Amino acid sequence: MSIRDTVFNARSKWMEGTGPECDVVISSRVRLARNISEYPFPHFMSEEQAEQVANAVRLAVSQKELTGVIGQLEFVDLSELTQTERQILMEKHLVSLQHIESIVHRAVVIAPDESISIMVNEEDHLRIQCLLPGLQMEETWGLADSIDDLLEQTLSYSFCEKRGYLTSCPTNVGTGLRASVMLHLPGLVMTKQVVKIVHAISQLGLAVRGYYGEGTEAYGNLFQVSNQVTMGQNEEEIIKNLQDVTKQVVSRERSTREGLLKDNRLFLENKVYRAYGTMKFARMMNSREALQLISDIRMGVEMGILEGLNYDKINELIILTRPAFLVKRAGRDLSEQERDSFRAEIIRQTLPDTKTN
Repeated sequence: MSIRDTVFNARSKWMEGTGPECDVVISSRVRLARNISEYPFPHFMSEEQAEQVANAVRLAVSQKELTGVIGQLEFVDLSELTQTERQILMEKHLVSLQHIESIVHRAVVIAPDESISIMVNEEDHLRIQCLLPGLQMEETWGLADSIDDLLEQTLSYSFCEKRGYLTSCPTNVGTGLRASVMLHLPGLVMTKQVVKIVHAISQLGLAVRGYYGEGTEAYGNLFQVSNQVTMGQNEEEIIKNLQDVTKQVVSRERSTREGLLKDNRLFLENKVYRAYGTMKFARMMNSREALQLISDIRMGVEMGILEGLNYDKINELIILTRPAFLVKRAGRDLSEQERDSFRAEIIRQTLPDTKTN
């Protein structure tokens, strides 16, 4: 898949709706922060140095040893993309919002199935990211680790025997590892247990954020849980801690859903069917409403209320209804009213007929 396909196709590997615990865990992500020892951190670099870093990464990702293991990677200069196309990369979780705020000598490296993306000259010289569906923390870490090792054969990383990998932000020093899972927690939100769960998770060295990470809200009952500590634990310990905590949250969410089905089935069915009916026939819909209704429908599938819908189709709808993706599909700028109308049209066209129980 080329970059042109990436910005026009709503699907990515992480949206497949497969993998362990996929009824609660949408995706698993590992991100490694790395810097090249010969150059200052990005915010201290000259434009010439930034260009040299980008060229060094371009050469590193094209080496036969790396492409022979993980396949061909596409190096994309952000300045070659439109603002809408850059926004789509962020909407698909392939780059950060910070990465597309400036495009001078910034780039992204993307695998054909989008399970791998490498941000170049963001807060650090490299942000190596791997993203897989379901709860696959060990597999995601293994993939990121192999890419990291292969790149290090060409690039000399900034590393201190005492402190570990050196990063622009002190909170990433050590392993440079940020691991996270995306969770769908409608049961815990409906029963107002989520605040207590979030507090308990924070006591275990983990952070809970919204759909697009730090500083964003948990629209659509979607939460990101990630590690906060990168020093004092090795990578395997960080991954294991996140995996163990996630399994506990999954268990709590499932038991809550079972209780809701037992005690409030009529209420749940009404909520799910209303969401489905609204999405199937509405003529205007804003992005926040769409994400909440998608969450309700996903809950209906997870609880066995709706049949004939797959997780991959529901996950695809999340991306299809985002603002930049709508503009790309329309082929022109849209007013707010036009965007809300086109969003509703896309949903009607994409949402398949389903069976009720």
